Amino acid sequence: MIPHSKKAWHIWIDTGGTFTDCIAVDPRGQWHRAKVLSSSALRGRFIQQIDEYSLVMDTPWHWPSVFLHGYSIHIFQTSVYDHSIESYDASSGTLRVQRRLPADLTFPLLFEIRSSEEAPVLACRIVTQTPPGRDLPPVNLRLATTRGTNALLEGKGGKTVLFITRGFEDLLSIGNQQRPDLFALHIKKSVPLTSRVIGVKERVDARGRVIEPLHADILKTRAIELLKEGVETAVVSFLNSYLFPEHERELSARLRDWGFHHVVCSSENPFIKFLPRTETAVVNGALMPILADYLDCVSAPLKNGKLFVMTSAGGLVRDSAFYPKDSLLSGPAGGVVGAVHAGLLEDRKRIIAFDMGGTSTDVSRYDGDYDYVFEHQVGGAHLVAPALAIESVAAGGGSICTFESSELKVGPESSGADPGPACYGAGGPLTLTDVNLLLGRLSPDRFEIPIVEKDAWQALDRIRDKIRKNHQTVPDEIELLQGFLDIAAERMADAIRKISVRKGYNPADYTLVAFGGAGGQQACGVAERLNMCRIIIPADSSLLSALGLGHAAVERFVQKQILKPLGYCLKNLSSWIDELEAEALKEMAEEGFRSDCIEIRRRILRLRLEGQDSTLQVEYHKTDDPAGRFIGKYESVFGYRPDGRDIELESIRVAASTRRNVPMAPKNKSGFSSPAHKGEQIACFQGKKQSVPLYDRASLHSGQKISGPALIAERHSMTVVEPGWEVTVSDHSALCMEKKLHTDIDPHARAEIVQLELFVNRFQAIAGEMGEMLRRMSLSTNVKERLDFSCALLDPKGELVVNAPHIPVHLGSLGLCVRSVMKKLSMEPGDVWITNHPRYGGSHLPDISVITPVFLKDGRLLAFTANRAHHAEIGGLRPGSMPSEARSLIEEGVLIEPMHLYHRGKDQWNRLQRILTEAPFPSRRVDENLADVRAAVAANINGSRALLDLAEKHGADSIWEAMEKFKERAESRIRHILKSIPDGKREAQESLDDGTQLKVALSIQDDTLKVDFRETAGLHPFNLNATPAIINSVVIYVLRLLVDEPMPLNEGFMRPVQINLPTGLLNPHFPDDPSKAPAVAGGNVETSQRLVDTLMKALQMSACSQGTMNNVIFGNERFSYYETVGGGSGAGPDFSGADGVHTHMTNTRITDPEIIEHRFPVRIIRFAIRKGSGGKGRFNGGDGLIREYLFLEPVSLSLLGEHRIERPYGLEGGRSGQRARQIMITPEGRSIELQSRESRDIESGSRFILETPGGGGYGTPQQGDKA
Repeated sequence: MIPHSKKAWHIWIDTGGTFTDCIAVDPRGQWHRAKVLSSSALRGRFIQQIDEYSLVMDTPWHWPSVFLHGYSIHIFQTSVYDHSIESYDASSGTLRVQRRLPADLTFPLLFEIRSSEEAPVLACRIVTQTPPGRDLPPVNLRLATTRGTNALLEGKGGKTVLFITRGFEDLLSIGNQQRPDLFALHIKKSVPLTSRVIGVKERVDARGRVIEPLHADILKTRAIELLKEGVETAVVSFLNSYLFPEHERELSARLRDWGFHHVVCSSENPFIKFLPRTETAVVNGALMPILADYLDCVSAPLKNGKLFVMTSAGGLVRDSAFYPKDSLLSGPAGGVVGAVHAGLLEDRKRIIAFDMGGTSTDVSRYDGDYDYVFEHQVGGAHLVAPALAIESVAAGGGSICTFESSELKVGPESSGADPGPACYGAGGPLTLTDVNLLLGRLSPDRFEIPIVEKDAWQALDRIRDKIRKNHQTVPDEIELLQGFLDIAAERMADAIRKISVRKGYNPADYTLVAFGGAGGQQACGVAERLNMCRIIIPADSSLLSALGLGHAAVERFVQKQILKPLGYCLKNLSSWIDELEAEALKEMAEEGFRSDCIEIRRRILRLRLEGQDSTLQVEYHKTDDPAGRFIGKYESVFGYRPDGRDIELESIRVAASTRRNVPMAPKNKSGFSSPAHKGEQIACFQGKKQSVPLYDRASLHSGQKISGPALIAERHSMTVVEPGWEVTVSDHSALCMEKKLHTDIDPHARAEIVQLELFVNRFQAIAGEMGEMLRRMSLSTNVKERLDFSCALLDPKGELVVNAPHIPVHLGSLGLCVRSVMKKLSMEPGDVWITNHPRYGGSHLPDISVITPVFLKDGRLLAFTANRAHHAEIGGLRPGSMPSEARSLIEEGVLIEPMHLYHRGKDQWNRLQRILTEAPFPSRRVDENLADVRAAVAANINGSRALLDLAEKHGADSIWEAMEKFKERAESRIRHILKSIPDGKREAQESLDDGTQLKVALSIQDDTLKVDFRETAGLHPFNLNATPAIINSVVIYVLRLLVDEPMPLNEGFMRPVQINLPTGLLNPHFPDDPSKAPAVAGGNVETSQRLVDTLMKALQMSACSQGTMNNVIFGNERFSYYETVGGGSGAGPDFSGADGVHTHMTNTRITDPEIIEHRFPVRIIRFAIRKGSGGKGRFNGGDGLIREYLFLEPVSLSLLGEHRIERPYGLEGGRSGQRARQIMITPEGRSIELQSRESRDIESGSRFILETPGGGGYGTPQQGDKA
């Protein structure tokens, strides 16, 4: 335990994005609280001027007169800026400055006092009343901070050099090759935190054997040069170092000898996956100087004290043992610990923490112990580090409320501390804080920051004006304000569903512990959406993250990666855990803790089915059966028991911690009399203004009850008690709320614009949940790693309504597929359909579509859930099922005619298995096919249940109306765009590499579009034939690009569009005999991309991107592997193209080098940006990629690509991008140039080098630039 000195202060501080919260216990046991702006400032309001140097504030601070001396002051909307404070009189609230004030000041005036010290130091000075310039009294300080998180999000790390295995210098720049915004032509990738990257000559294989020794000495000269340039930190990351870390350790020792102060090795996290392990090491290294300086500044006034820092996992470490990667979610973690403590005080052991602050809302689940993740995302960085399982949504008190693109929006942008919400009077936008204020749910005089209500009304008026100018019905003020609240509540409820429903837990079984500055305002609205009936608003709810620091333990995690079958591991499991326990206890002892003060708190096994990527965590007990525990948890999460596949032990984690022993706040006074309210306040509930009682929380006593509607005010926040809820004050001063009366609001009572936004948010969340379940359950690398799948919701007519942002070539075709199968098969409750047939809206045979009609209890059809996933093996002439030499459909693999996979609830898995095994060219991985189809069915069922729950709550008619309105919105938007384009005919022509012509004529008339492909070539002899479903996907994708606004893809975009598609290349005839049907594999992946090139050329939208998916397929009778590789994106009229990224009709990830080497007999030699391959222009095209493979056993290799002959075009004088190259090097060293479409057998020891195309440039290049 941490010793609690009787002479020391105990101070717990959480620095968030807007506020820094502080709770302190003085040496006498008295509690103190403070809240300052995270910009290290205090705000107040002046009401009077005494003389030319003195002003009077309306809320005096009770501090010594010398306390503010030396701070600077800024008075908003005046010329008073950076004036030094001379003195302060607490008795009168008079503040005197050193420079003369203007004589024409008009009161009241908002002001800000700014400290040059860090915000935690300012908070410490306030609670201890220590003036600046003096050392603080003895303090044991516990700190959570966003400093590292902010630096990461802003890309502001210390100067850092990355030493990485040669051939992978561009790993961080490439990332996973996905573009972050599916429909953005201007692709903005995150920029690595490294200042320099140096390739190192060394190599270890996938079994941990040294292939090439480390050559460290040759790096010395370059390292010393970097030190002279001011590079502060070195990061070392070598491929497969999770198996063999010695190379990294050797180089890191040399780097320290040469003078680097901070050196980080990726193998300190000894887990497979090169990219996230490298990202973690770089984040750790780049933030080290920044966080070290920050902690030095915080600890400088602590001459007699200790500093502990909170980790993302909810534990504490000494500042001397602190690593930035471990603490990027420290503030939210402190809140979870505080919420758990608050729940346990009220005897609630199952809680959901709901922390609504100024910029975001964080939620987490606790069920007897904390829920952990060991990989998590912060900004664009994928980190391998333990953290509490916290889901964040960008909706907080400072979230900006606006109207854009015909939609109401809440967040993700935030007003921050400066300027803050509109009501702060500093020129900020309308935020959720303003919304609550204008609805009467905040009491202006209860907040230490002065409120200017008229500014908030003016911000609302500006939004109403925007709606009016958009020719939409303008909701009245109350409807609009309530709508913003409802939208925020829905987004927050979706975050809770992700940490509960997604993992097999019902949130209704939990108590919501709401805290943060805005948690009490939104708690009832969020709970009602989740059928949660219990809420706790703890004492100090707006400071609970700080309070959680006081209840946190010092903690250490140790881990071991296993990656072996559980059955094989059982004989060693106990000894492995004993070793990890000993290591964890040793680390705690080295921190100075006695053995009787520490304990082993968790023993976590991360298990999965063999072949899966996602794990489930089970607690280890020596008397338990871990396999049984895993199977039970699998069934609760995914809805069925796993098949007979082996269970794999991915890793073991052990946590050691101190025993908790912290000061407790005093209990509340008892008082069963009715609470006296301090007055009435006009507030809006259920859309109506009414007078409601306003209570002062500080005057409430244990046992008192309050029925909603009511408001309960406290120093830093407000609790809103909605109608139907009752509050009981607990012995620990918590507000314990229970739902006593069901009070559903008629959806039609809401403004249409609000109601539609709520449904759209829910539809998108359901599609996203479907995708997440499909990913987690799948076996194939193609689905679980590359994410080559899509999920969608469709209306009863089979029209696409909303999709998760997955793969465009899938999404635009799902509606046509569903409508085609509807005509073919009967449809009853309990049915699930499956097909991959191109005649029925399919794309190519590897893409298997699973469709589930969703029926209401009365038998009416509500909607469809559907998904499409690419199976890396479905039979055919060659492994990987995309043979370039195929001339007929049957040669490409197994054909699944539309069939019932389930009919009236009865499955036909045996029939599907026979189809997969008895086809002329059967699948080589039937087990994997069936497993991925099971995952697809489970995803659809999950989406179906969510839709039925929505219908149960709101009625089917409301859902159908919202689906139709959403399509109408898309239709209206695209008609508006088309109308803004001058009428006329636009034509473009492109050629495939074999000379096949693609030609389109676009005719725009008023607000309609005709797309005419009559002059495109006839049927292709090989596999570049596309289907009408693909053409539909291409057209809807390009239309969505024209809209250039955040709007999910749906078939409303197609209503003003007419497509002329004659029989031929883009509309082949499919006879019943598949041996006579045309091949289509390349049409889906390549012709689709070239069609986008052609349409965009006609519209002159941007220069040509790489225009290919660069399909690489290899395998043998033992395995099949498929991947697509990114390239350069085209430049536009005001932006350059992006390097090494997927464009247009795909957005799959690239498989991590260590994963591909671990699972398949191949070695990745090089993965780099192909520098200079982008076309030159006023704005340059993006560069392509180079990926080099070494095959370790004989394989069949199939290639499908374009722009190997034709170069990606530039626009407006911009140069073309470089064409791709495909080179095979035999074991004897002979180099062979390969064609755009080629299949061949490859010997072991052969290398294949793929150089992907660059994007075209835009605008005439400057003189001297070369093509």
